[in-house]
Amino acid sequence: MTNNNGQQARLIHHFLEESAKIFPDKPALIHEEIRATYAQINVKANQLAHWLINLGIIKGDRVVLVLENSLEYVAGYYGILKAGAVAVPLSSELKPDGLKPLLKELEPKVIISSSRFERLLKATDLEPYNIKALLLKYPKQNWSSYPFALISWEDIITNDEFFNPDISIGDSDLASIIYTSGSTGKPKGVMLSHGNIVSNTKSICRYLNLTHKDIQMVVLPFFYVMGKSLLNTHFAVGGTVVINNKFAFPAAVIKQIVDEKVTGFSGVPSTYAYLLHRSPLKNYRDRLGSLRYCSQAGGHMSSKIKEELRQVLPEHTQIYIMYGATEASARLTYLEPDRFTDKMASIGKPIPGVAMRVLDKQGKKLQTGQKGELVASGYNIMQGYWKDNKATSAVLDKNGYHTGDLGYYDEEGYFYVSGRSDNLLKVGGHRINPQEIEDVLMATELVIETAVIGIPDELLGNRLIALAVPKNGTSSEKKIMSLCADSLPKYKLPSSIKLVRSLPKNTNGKIDRNGCKKIIAR
Repeated sequence: MTNNNGQQARLIHHFLEESAKIFPDKPALIHEEIRATYAQINVKANQLAHWLINLGIIKGDRVVLVLENSLEYVAGYYGILKAGAVAVPLSSELKPDGLKPLLKELEPKVIISSSRFERLLKATDLEPYNIKALLLKYPKQNWSSYPFALISWEDIITNDEFFNPDISIGDSDLASIIYTSGSTGKPKGVMLSHGNIVSNTKSICRYLNLTHKDIQMVVLPFFYVMGKSLLNTHFAVGGTVVINNKFAFPAAVIKQIVDEKVTGFSGVPSTYAYLLHRSPLKNYRDRLGSLRYCSQAGGHMSSKIKEELRQVLPEHTQIYIMYGATEASARLTYLEPDRFTDKMASIGKPIPGVAMRVLDKQGKKLQTGQKGELVASGYNIMQGYWKDNKATSAVLDKNGYHTGDLGYYDEEGYFYVSGRSDNLLKVGGHRINPQEIEDVLMATELVIETAVIGIPDELLGNRLIALAVPKNGTSSEKKIMSLCADSLPKYKLPSSIKLVRSLPKNTNGKIDRNGCKKIIAR
């Protein structure tokens, strides 16, 4: 029997509550030694919700999560929503200088964290932010001098049964603020309602054909919108989520996929680049009988990686290429697996409930093959950016959400991304898309991943520098450049290629281009 509560849920936490009714004793979450059932997680979330309500937290109050993927994160996330509050997951890699402006902007009433992040929180100095309580798992430091309550997670999460809170919450009420990575500027807080996330979750469940039998391996952080969608979609159908926070050891990840009979795996381009070239994935091919599908989002993935992935994965494993944005609650389009080969360069068609168009600068709809900006509309599109009307009006208008991505669609209605409007580099009078050059570098088969960066130059406007992670010791700058010269005109050739052990990443696994610039500047 398939759990259909994804069709019945009106609020995000209904996914958990309905699955707890239908599959109370089924493992909902697996993390190392922990195997928590739906009933157990729902009780923990209820306990947290009642504690927040008794603390005086009301609808709309922000509650910040600074946690790694864990049982506490999941119970905390759904518990905040049950209380009618706004869940604000923040990156677990933030430093004090990054955390301070976010707390000032958010004015949270509660921060939920663990002893792992106590040094960060102490260095941030929480006193000026007027929080009511700091809830920590296994607190180790002395917080007695601070003007807020320090509560141990263990003191409020007990073995007692707690009922689902009865808080009046509407579809349009704010559910979560998820911050963009800030790789191209100041991080922006994307405001997503219950309706935004629920509609997107239902669409994803539909096109991925998810059921209660699915077991999803999660290596992406839950504070990242794609990681959060993996949690919500599988809780919506009564599936199982397997947390693995050790992607730095990819062999262990592959082994757990086999051991737990994982049916679904999701990642960003760098995830698959490292699985292909820094893990025994190929050697496990015959042992991946349970792996029904793999999905990829989080930016452009080169055709070379896609081709290699198709060769290495078992024949029965479907590959879904997906496209989305935090502003879209996660997902906008997907490419169905049976078109993977002949439409490999495409991001697919809009998911159920989403409309996509290509518009010119005047807002006029363009026709087949004409390049313009991809603009999306649907119930999943954000309410706006938290306390930033200027940024909101720059991307939301009567036409929908302006993605900032340039692209077109073909005669069959499949969409393609050709680059970002803010990423084009002017080099010697030519406007160049770095993605095109990165694809050529990947096609040499000598690098695992690469980033082409524009460095300001008085004569050219920009000088192109390529950072690349070599596959092995025989991959030299000279050899890579020579192969690129066979495919690129001279004005598109990088002026130099710098080989590095790894490219800097944001915590969501995407390449950090500002970090790349710092490496080049050394």
